[in-house]
Amino acid sequence: MKQRTILREVSISGKSLHTGEEVELTLKPAAVGHGIVFQRMDLFGKPELKPLVEFVTDLVRSTTIADGHAKVNTVEHVLSALSGCGVDNVLVEMNASEPPILDGSAKHFVNLIQQAEPVEQDAEREYFVLDEPISVTRGASSIIALPHDGFRVTCTSTDDRGIHTQHLSLDIDPESYVAQVGPARTFTIYEDIEELLKLGKIKGGSLDSAIVIKGDKILSKEPLRFKEEFVRHKILDIVGDIVLVGMPIKAHFIAVRPGHALNAELSKVLRQKMLEKMKGAKKVAEPKKAVAVMDAPETVMDIRRVMDLLPHRYPFIMIDRVIEVVSEDELVALKNVTINEPYFQGHYPGRPVMPGVLQVEAMAQAAGVLLLRKLPVEENKIAFFMSVDKVKFRQAVEPGDSVEIRVKLVKIRGNKIATATGVCTVGGKVVSSAELMFMLADVTD
Repeated sequence: MKQRTILREVSISGKSLHTGEEVELTLKPAAVGHGIVFQRMDLFGKPELKPLVEFVTDLVRSTTIADGHAKVNTVEHVLSALSGCGVDNVLVEMNASEPPILDGSAKHFVNLIQQAEPVEQDAEREYFVLDEPISVTRGASSIIALPHDGFRVTCTSTDDRGIHTQHLSLDIDPESYVAQVGPARTFTIYEDIEELLKLGKIKGGSLDSAIVIKGDKILSKEPLRFKEEFVRHKILDIVGDIVLVGMPIKAHFIAVRPGHALNAELSKVLRQKMLEKMKGAKKVAEPKKAVAVMDAPETVMDIRRVMDLLPHRYPFIMIDRVIEVVSEDELVALKNVTINEPYFQGHYPGRPVMPGVLQVEAMAQAAGVLLLRKLPVEENKIAFFMSVDKVKFRQAVEPGDSVEIRVKLVKIRGNKIATATGVCTVGGKVVSSAELMFMLADVTD
């Protein structure tokens, strides 16, 4: 089967479920191998986020992904619609942090995709074929993934009281998804609403976007679309959350009372298995006497590369580029100081001077770049500034100055704590210097 994208750009707008923000979402065609990528058009640098399980940060009644400062809430319905309709490569642009909830189903996203017209591309679609059973359990909830030549979901949905218990098994393909899964709306228990509001959730929720279950009654603005609409929506969520593995999967998923946390836990295990399998296949494919080819060392870094490593964004990114990577433990960065810097409005009117603390911050960011580029991307770390010592300010930094920031790593302890020295110069003259300490932590901590 071939990879697929969409033929034309399409957009939809509405209110988000949890943040309550108005948002416009646009789907754009993408090249072979691009995958599904979200892009926050409202943030400086327009950062892109890939929906992978290692970027998951919040699983309370939705699936949220984050990379650095950028995050996207409630990705599951968009991912479910794209996966269910068989779309592999697409750019999802958004001007807020959460897609519109619309009617609480994936129906409108399916209609949008059909309007965009999915089209085949030249390359074959690659699948992760499960070759052994995998299971995850949380209390009374469980999911088992079994080897299967296709994509099948068998699901049982019920609440703590055993009311509205539903069961369904479906083979998922574009035709069955569009007709049997996509229109199923999200639902909640009436007693859970107050607690969700206290957690800052469902600010944009209403009976227009969800079904509410109150005892044995069902509150909805329209009749149920299916007799088993609740379990069909659970299947919809599973289809969306499994996209977090990073590759289409052939397997049979058997779920009992699933939720986003359990779905993500399964996706994490599956992704680990997939990466191990890919690594093993790569080793087998390598010739025994292969000639080693070394990548050219990275000697400079533009602002895009810097922003890939640092979470900082306007107005607090203090590095414009890295002009020289001297070694694995030393680099030189550049900060061009202009009168447009926002802090010059108050520091000081009539005598603009770059604050010394921001010079120290520039040294810390440069040291963070130096350390983070040494770590594998999949570790998804962030550097937190811990302390500074032996700080000296020798000369004022003014608009028009180009500050060169030279940092050296002195010591790294267990890939968690690092110390470095930093020196800022303007025109060859030292303007400030310091000894820095910072720690590394997981972005999701």
